[in-house]
Amino acid sequence: MMVWTNILVPVLGTASDAQPLSVAKALAAPFDATISVVFASPSASGLFNWAYEGGFGVTDVAVAAIQEETERGRARCGELLTALDYPKTSFETVTADDWLGLRSATRLADVVVWERSAAGGHGFFASAFQQILLDERRPAFIADRPPDVGGTIAVAWDGGREASRALRRSVPLLKKADRVVLLTVPHAMARPCDGARAVLYLDDQGVRASTDVVHTHGDASPAILDAVRKMDANILVAGAFGHPRLQRFIFGGTTQYLLESLVRPALFLSH
Repeated sequence: MMVWTNILVPVLGTASDAQPLSVAKALAAPFDATISVVFASPSASGLFNWAYEGGFGVTDVAVAAIQEETERGRARCGELLTALDYPKTSFETVTADDWLGLRSATRLADVVVWERSAAGGHGFFASAFQQILLDERRPAFIADRPPDVGGTIAVAWDGGREASRALRRSVPLLKKADRVVLLTVPHAMARPCDGARAVLYLDDQGVRASTDVVHTHGDASPAILDAVRKMDANILVAGAFGHPRLQRFIFGGTTQYLLESLVRPALFLSH
């Protein structure tokens, strides 16, 4: 039986970390999973090398200030975890150099929770998001608020490799849903696919699912999100970034469209 046992959240030690931590709690609680909190700090040596190459001087005082701010960030993480009031957590500190430490930490995580800005290519974690989703192939979860895991979940389905991986990896989540609907957009599909095989697969996993055909002759992404809104789905499961890297995905739509749309279901993305 597939279950989620580890939900990972990269944090910076700022007040904004409270939001992804609350999302992680909503995901972890139904599974009694551990929330792994990974605090990413800039290394003093990395900053020194950057400044030296740029012709800037970095004094011992500046390095000490960086280390002090790192300690303050770590302390703020502790305060946030206390406020989160969740019984199963772990805490780890990594440096931001090439994201090697964070990448390693995510390899045994079932899902990584990200802020929407990072998933949209902005901010400190933007590069880490792409590396971990694409290279480490760890599923990403992005939400503006804690999701209702027991509500309706929509799955963007075209029978492709990325959509299939997203479906398989989301099975534990789908098992918690009250309703699961596979959305297909025939006009935007590269191959015939009615979702019947996916429905049978989910039935074997103990998940009852239905299909909904989305009719549109324009961009498929707005039509999918409109269908998600009409069915009042809490979460959209989708395959992300087909080959080659960073190309358009989900029946011709883009990650950016999903992230910036005013219709904002929580997103479970898998590559």
